[in-house]
Amino acid sequence: MGIFEPFRAIGYITSTVPFSVQRLGTETFVTVSVGKAFQIYNCAKLNLVIISPQLPKKIRALASYRDYTFAAFGNEIAVFRRAHQVATWSKHVAKVDLLLLFGEHVLSLDVEGNVFIWAFKGIEEHLAPIGNLQLTGKFTPTSIVHPDTYLNKVLVGSQEGPLQLWNINTKKMLYEFKGWGSSVTSCVSSPALDVVAIGCADGKIHVHNIKLDHEIVTFEHAARGAVTALSFSTDGRPLLASGGSFGVISIWNLNKKRLQSVIRDAHDSSIISLNFLANEPVLMSASSDNSLKMWIFDTNDSDPRLLRFRSGHSAPPLCIRFYSNGRHILSAGQDRAFRLFSVIQEQQSRELSQRHISRRAKKLRLKDEELKLKPVVSFDCAEIRERDWCNVVTCHMDTAEAYVWRLQNFVLGEHILKPCPENATPIKACAISACGNFAVVGTAGGWIERFNLQSGISRGSYFDISEKSRYAHDGEVIGVACDSTNTLMISAGYHGDIKVWDFKKRELKSRWDVGCSLVKIVYHRVNGLLATVADDFVIRLYDVVTLKMVREFRGHTDRVTDMCFSEDGKWLLSSSMDGSLRIWDVILAKQIDGVHVDVPITALSLSPNMDVLATAHSDQNGVYLWVNQSMFSGLPSVDSYASGKDVVNVKLPSVSALTSSEADDDMETQVLESSETPQASSFSISPKQIPELVTLSLLPKSQWQSLINLDIIKARNKPIEPPKKPEKAPFFLPSIPSLSGDILFKPNDSEADGENEEKNKKDQDNMKNFDALESPFSKLLKSSWDSKHFLDFTNYIKSLSPSALDMELRMLEIIDEEDIEEMIIKRPEFISIGQLLDYFINEISCKNDFEFMQAVVKLFLKIHGETIRCHPSLQEKAKALLETQSLVWQKMDKLFQSTRCIVTFLSNSQF
Repeated sequence: MGIFEPFRAIGYITSTVPFSVQRLGTETFVTVSVGKAFQIYNCAKLNLVIISPQLPKKIRALASYRDYTFAAFGNEIAVFRRAHQVATWSKHVAKVDLLLLFGEHVLSLDVEGNVFIWAFKGIEEHLAPIGNLQLTGKFTPTSIVHPDTYLNKVLVGSQEGPLQLWNINTKKMLYEFKGWGSSVTSCVSSPALDVVAIGCADGKIHVHNIKLDHEIVTFEHAARGAVTALSFSTDGRPLLASGGSFGVISIWNLNKKRLQSVIRDAHDSSIISLNFLANEPVLMSASSDNSLKMWIFDTNDSDPRLLRFRSGHSAPPLCIRFYSNGRHILSAGQDRAFRLFSVIQEQQSRELSQRHISRRAKKLRLKDEELKLKPVVSFDCAEIRERDWCNVVTCHMDTAEAYVWRLQNFVLGEHILKPCPENATPIKACAISACGNFAVVGTAGGWIERFNLQSGISRGSYFDISEKSRYAHDGEVIGVACDSTNTLMISAGYHGDIKVWDFKKRELKSRWDVGCSLVKIVYHRVNGLLATVADDFVIRLYDVVTLKMVREFRGHTDRVTDMCFSEDGKWLLSSSMDGSLRIWDVILAKQIDGVHVDVPITALSLSPNMDVLATAHSDQNGVYLWVNQSMFSGLPSVDSYASGKDVVNVKLPSVSALTSSEADDDMETQVLESSETPQASSFSISPKQIPELVTLSLLPKSQWQSLINLDIIKARNKPIEPPKKPEKAPFFLPSIPSLSGDILFKPNDSEADGENEEKNKKDQDNMKNFDALESPFSKLLKSSWDSKHFLDFTNYIKSLSPSALDMELRMLEIIDEEDIEEMIIKRPEFISIGQLLDYFINEISCKNDFEFMQAVVKLFLKIHGETIRCHPSLQEKAKALLETQSLVWQKMDKLFQSTRCIVTFLSNSQF
């Protein structure tokens, strides 16, 4: 275990595996693959509802039916019920490429042409296939479909071109279609009987009658490329949607047998899957560009428009940075997109707008990518002026201008920063001042200029008078930084010269030379340390005030890709192309932890709270999160879990935080707990309590506050008016009085006698069984006290209402106080009171459910305080409870003391 452990990956929407759509009640859900796991979205708002556990290998095919999801990985098939794996089918020898839902069965087809039939009813008992068949001849299957109304028959397309119709019940091939001399890439059944649509690698779509082996119509894509997906509309419109390998979706009118409309820039990459929702004018599409989109046909000309979508980076991110106190991550990718990812809620993730890109691209007949800004190579942000003006500055690849962004509106700003218009060179570095008013940019030509972010106006440039040059550096500026008081500005040149400038006067104050070419610099405003990386893979730390090198870290064996300081400045994190991530302790001047991953880290960022580390990797489109174990483990020092100088091999975080085995264990634990404690509430206590951590009950505030003020609530709810006299019944209807005040009519004598006899019999039975009746409260008190019973008892009393808990505690009152002491000690009420005192001592010492326990103890002492005072044995336990309560509260008071001091100081201050 290291300081940072893999947590999960964000930014993944879909992969190259076709999705599966299923309908549950009135809602429609889509299941998509994301590497080794799958995600389920609700189509109503495309919000994420389920993330599956991690599988051993990447998913190759998906199918779904109600609560079941079938995922093929390698030569096995995992069966999930919601998010829990219930079975694994393993009969294939080759890799499974296709899955088809076939009534109450699932057909699996591997690359060698083996078809197995699986039944998923009674799945826990029957793990073997109920049948199989082997495709004959030189036939490499690429698609499989079940034509509607064709009982026990499937149509299989091949890479060689022919198609075969098979009866899976008799395991015989019924017919072979010759094909059209091109590989079959997709095949789908139509609402019309006997008709299927077949897409080929040559870009042609054949609508074919398989009963007559007759071609009805042929369509052809204008752009060359394979037909990768097909779908028929089922809402009554004669439409066929087709997707190609260039991200274009074509809509064909089957009645007019012609092209109706084209969505040119539907996706940036090949279309993987298309599906018209059942009886709705909505088309869903997925692409390998990591996006999922829904299109609706609601216009007069029947052209589709974008309804809703989810997307992530379609190319690896280049730069990442935590934002909004660690709740969001700013990410700039090679796909020319600038995105904001939410660490907490997936729905809040979005791409920052570049101002009407789609509208301008449509007018100019260009792709959106061609009008987007070039990939971001560096950016800086400041949260202090988010509500006032633009607070993000970006530098773009081979671009002589810097752009500003307004994160409050998630949009590109109105100003463009253009330094040195006479000799424009690409901008390589940028920084925003601590006040959020100024941006400093450095170019490849050595020019450094300061701009006002509110107006976008230049506020002067920095140049070295001693060298009689109009430029700040002789070569490329690889980094700029500003201190926390707008006193100093630090810049670094590619040739190894570092210069410290007066921020306001723009005059050179000092300089020094590293001695080799610099690659990157990072400045920490609090401690005034500047971390530099040279092409010799050595990290050097300089004090910009004393102009001295204070630390030197060696260990990386390849180019260092990124660095970042922790918020307190005690740690420096660095990543390299050698696949290592190293954590350096600045105070101790040594490496305290190191991990190695298979895919090199290209960018990293540590949250301000130091609880989460975000990394970006080469050839990976997502952002990976690592959790800081030192924040949650409760271990006394970093040395107890850090690896020190050793570098430990770890795996990258997955989309799901759980593996399939862990999810099964978690499900078994939940089932065991629910079977043993049926009255337990949804709130639970962790048996492995973290030391020095105080937990709250998560109950509504009114529930535990009502325990303290129960007498006041009862007095307030006491009826004010006296009970009203019941209305008289008509004189001719005999009536009897009732406790509720309602009129009850007197039955005749025979009915009354029968009812009385039945009532007396029930009362006698109840009296016989009265001694056997016992509340769960009393049963739990009589059980042996261990950690599990403590947990069960706490969950039970938390599930009770305030009045019910008050009644349970009052049931333990000792009424006959005049009895002999020896007799009172043996009474079950007395024993239960002692057990409750032991329970309170344990829970308060563990600091579990702190506010709820304080309320329960107050109510308990209010009811049984006199009984405890009169008996020495209970007095001893009460003293132990007092000592425990005092000790715990002293620690709590210390935690609150600093906060109280700050609040008092600020409340008395005048600004």
